[in-house]
Amino acid sequence: MDNLTLLQKADIALNDLVGHGEMNPEMTDTFIRTLIDSPTILNSARVVTMNAPTRKINKIGFGSRIMNPAVSSTALADNKRVMPDLSQVQLTTREAIAEVHLPYDVLEDNVERGSINAAMGESGGGLMETVVQLIAERAALDLEELLLLGDLSSSDPYLAMMNGYLKLCNAHVVNAGGATISKDIFKAGVKAMPDKYLRNRARLTHYVSVDNETEYRDTYANRQTALGDSMLQGTGPIYAWGSQLQSVPLMPAAKGLYVDPLNLIFGIQRKVTIEFDKDIRARVYIIVLTCRVACAVEETDAVVTYTNLG
Repeated sequence: MDNLTLLQKADIALNDLVGHGEMNPEMTDTFIRTLIDSPTILNSARVVTMNAPTRKINKIGFGSRIMNPAVSSTALADNKRVMPDLSQVQLTTREAIAEVHLPYDVLEDNVERGSINAAMGESGGGLMETVVQLIAERAALDLEELLLLGDLSSSDPYLAMMNGYLKLCNAHVVNAGGATISKDIFKAGVKAMPDKYLRNRARLTHYVSVDNETEYRDTYANRQTALGDSMLQGTGPIYAWGSQLQSVPLMPAAKGLYVDPLNLIFGIQRKVTIEFDKDIRARVYIIVLTCRVACAVEETDAVVTYTNLG
């Protein structure tokens, strides 16, 4: 068979697909999930499990000199004797809740085939499983929002549940005055941190917004060096004065924190629980997520807050 005959047969085959011969549009068997931001601080903060609505964490230490010249056979004067500094950090939990309703027909007609509700004794899979996973992912982000932006004076009822890290940390403030992020701002942050907390700078982290992290990477990407190339082409870690810089999706653009992540406390009295029910009259399945959480900073003196970042 010559080439012309082959081409003619190919044309006939292609023409057969036009009009009524066209195949039906291909349909995926899963939903395309809408991506959301991923928590940053929540994954690195110190988690404290609580058995009651309140918990006190005891602290002990010496904030000033305790040594004195010794005199033979003479006890120290009363005003030279010292005792450790004793203080407490108190955690008080607040309850948060989310409720999701799914109509019967949504689950019956969904493209992700599977059961309706594994928690009610049926086999697992399907849209319900997808929804539960998405609820958990969104709840984690919402909890980070509360821990970071919580403010008892907020007009937002959710954020007014408690004071978050930004509200609690004001012992050392570096005002950038609207300047674009740079090594000089981070240098000021390191200098504002009391020296005793700088013994291990590698444990400290500069938390800034996503845009400010990009801006800082750009200052290195402009260099005609291997480091500049890596900043432009890669996503590896970036450092400022010995401490890693990390982006926080929910961090306000004008703010930032310089802190040991373990200094930020996330208290949990009741772990996140997801319960199921159904309303047979309304013909909906009900998913309820609840948790009781608290927020605190172990040592506010060991935190530097960046403000008015450009």
